[in-house]
Amino acid sequence: MRIAVNIVRIFVGLLFILSGLVKANDPLGLSYKMQEFFEVWNASLHASRFFLKDVLISLFHFFHEYSLALSIIMITLEIIAGVALWIGWRKKFVLNLLLLLIIFFTFLTAYAYWSGKFKSCGCFGDCIPITPMTSFLKDVLLLILIGFLIAFQRYIEPLFTRRINSVIIAGSLLLTLAFQWYVLNYLPVVDCLPFKKGNNIQEQMKIPPNAIQDSFAMKFIYKKDDKEYEFSPNDLPADLDQYTFVDRTQKLVRKGNAEPPIKSFSLNSTSGADATQEVLEAPIAVILFIENFNKNPSSWIEDFKTVYEQAKQKNITTVVATADPRRAEQYFASQNLTDLPVYSTDNTAVKTAARTNPTIFLLKQGTVSEKLSYKQMDQLIPKL
Repeated sequence: MRIAVNIVRIFVGLLFILSGLVKANDPLGLSYKMQEFFEVWNASLHASRFFLKDVLISLFHFFHEYSLALSIIMITLEIIAGVALWIGWRKKFVLNLLLLLIIFFTFLTAYAYWSGKFKSCGCFGDCIPITPMTSFLKDVLLLILIGFLIAFQRYIEPLFTRRINSVIIAGSLLLTLAFQWYVLNYLPVVDCLPFKKGNNIQEQMKIPPNAIQDSFAMKFIYKKDDKEYEFSPNDLPADLDQYTFVDRTQKLVRKGNAEPPIKSFSLNSTSGADATQEVLEAPIAVILFIENFNKNPSSWIEDFKTVYEQAKQKNITTVVATADPRRAEQYFASQNLTDLPVYSTDNTAVKTAARTNPTIFLLKQGTVSEKLSYKQMDQLIPKL
């Protein structure tokens, strides 16, 4: 039994550490996924008559606002709990924590699977996309294994002394938080997004050739003798001429994946002109993606001015892409950059492209040649 417990212990710890590390590479991505859950839940609550719906709506609005903090906490708990299980640190507390985490995760993945409203629950981030059904089954398995460990926790023994175990936990905590701070300021270490370096944006805006289309079941509704009947296209009655057509319905029976990796990306001026192709087909272009102006621009504007002046001298197309073009135009006008083109684009596209706010891109005929956070803008100058 001791051998079985240790095998399960290593396996469960590994899954939690792996899951946490993959998400730690992009905590902002997890926060966006959390926001998606909160938005879906609130939409359902608004349409319901649940007596506590107002309280839950307010709670989910609060969580939505602080989703990044929740993301960091969740990732940190996953990694630390996995490490603690490996070394046998405070096993009772850690096993109870793992149980609470896996119950919560199982609820999320079950909802994602049964509701059909999510393509991925974000359990392993964007780098290891798995379907909601796979995520749910994985969590059910982990729930069983954690229950097994709780039942036989007497066989779990610390690998090191209490002091060494505490040092390992403290070190893991600091490294986990430091890594997340780094990627939030300098972009993910491993970029798994469609706007990653080396990808051609125009190609990523196309549906993959081997994509699976959505599958629908069609039904025809006819009326006869004041009674309605439903028929499939292959099951129409021989005396159809005696029926009166009422309606035609179709139901989604299998969700496909016939969507481009990059959706809703365009560059539109405030006058309505579309500059998407012009920018993506330019020999060299610089795009500054800005989600919002909540972050103090003084930390990057001077570096951007230098980039912009260098680009202008070399006739390199330089534009701003944002979901808030009016605010952007006002800000850049205050910085004497009135000739800087500002284009509107979908906020989801901006979030996907810019994991730091802002993020600057160097494109060569639409291919991402360089992608840098606002703290690294000066590194772009020699590459223009």
